[in-house]
Amino acid sequence: MLKRFLLGTCCVAIVGLTLNGCNTSKGEYKEVLKDPQLYHASVKKLTDIIVHDIFSPPVASRIYVYPNIAAYEVLVNQYPDYQSLAGQLNGLGEAPKPDPAKEMDLHLASIHAFLTVGKALIFSEDKMDVFRNKLYNKIQETDIPSDVFDNSIEYGEAMAKHVMDWVALDNYKQSRSFPKYTVMDNPDYWKPTPPDYMEGIEPHWMKIRTLVLDSCNQFVPKPPTPYDMAKTSQFYKELMEVYETGVNLTEEQTDIAKFWDCNPYVSHHKGHAMFATKKITPGGHWVGITAIATKQANSNFMQTSEAYTMVTIGLFDGFIACWDEKWRSILIRPETVINQFVDEDWVPLLQTPPFPEYTSGHSVISNAAASVLTDLYGENFSYQDTTEMEYGLEPRSFASFFGASEEAAISRLYGGIHYMPAITEGITQGRQVGSWVLDNVKTRKGSLSEAKKED
Repeated sequence: MLKRFLLGTCCVAIVGLTLNGCNTSKGEYKEVLKDPQLYHASVKKLTDIIVHDIFSPPVASRIYVYPNIAAYEVLVNQYPDYQSLAGQLNGLGEAPKPDPAKEMDLHLASIHAFLTVGKALIFSEDKMDVFRNKLYNKIQETDIPSDVFDNSIEYGEAMAKHVMDWVALDNYKQSRSFPKYTVMDNPDYWKPTPPDYMEGIEPHWMKIRTLVLDSCNQFVPKPPTPYDMAKTSQFYKELMEVYETGVNLTEEQTDIAKFWDCNPYVSHHKGHAMFATKKITPGGHWVGITAIATKQANSNFMQTSEAYTMVTIGLFDGFIACWDEKWRSILIRPETVINQFVDEDWVPLLQTPPFPEYTSGHSVISNAAASVLTDLYGENFSYQDTTEMEYGLEPRSFASFFGASEEAAISRLYGGIHYMPAITEGITQGRQVGSWVLDNVKTRKGSLSEAKKED
């Protein structure tokens, strides 16, 4: 009992970065370092920096996935039932192996690989440095031998370089110089929306290399309802559904919309003053759900890494598939049409994000993520989602991951930012992406069901 207490106290000190020193017996640093709370703390720090730096949802998905892949590739050398993603993800080659002549801790090496890749993808590198330095100082206060610490960092560094060499070829850097979207006069085409009339975000995201999908257009949804302002048309019916839902929202619908808003930058205007609220992205919300699920399931370090990695792969390819359709159909948002033809004073509950309407990004990526989490933890995994509490919202309870993903999808109607076809087709598209990821990426040797029995 005393031993467990000391180890638990030490882990809290490392993760919280608040207590002084860790009194463990010889060799117990290994128990400390394999605590998945170290991984969760690193992911949470990355999330906090993504929020601070205001990355768009697609770009945030890129920042989440690569650090997790780097950590995972380190850990497969520690857990023999798991296998590398090399050859399974597009363009990812065989990773460097740890030197058997050097004693190291691969849990620490995985954290270093995660933090190093994460730092390379964000703006606020100093924030990551502060976190990493405090973390490593606490780790070095355990009984970890200096050569083990140094060897672990060295291998983590090698894995980070391997992953970053691969990342450099995903076309992101080249896409930074691609032309911006030019607004067109066609009545059905997307136009910038109030209050800031921002330019369209990431119109070339479909050119980013996918991880598992054969191409960005592997799962193309059926075209959106043709734009037609005749009052008998299907489009007009869908438009009025958004409007009438918005003016007759129930308290529950309002709560749902706000809970799943996940807009990384919401501007507020009062007279001549303007300020912004920063929050997690839709992908960040599902990363938070992954944290909740892994903790509730008592997942070990490797299982935790597996969950984060597979979920973020689904998120990343989901955004590419969705953005491919968004910038193909370039459909106008409800707010623009309603203000022009129905009610010039109408304002949606949620601030309309600055990109085309079809398909719904949250619907796509939520269902891709839910597909992965359901495969890992089962169809009837009930949990309380506390992800939004730090942003002032009450937690919500769900009986399953798909139940949550369906609520996330319909929240876009309640928020006034999507027509129903973008939601229903987004759900389909997201589940297609999720199923493809699960069918083509195998983390465990043998079937997942057999591996689960052994865990």
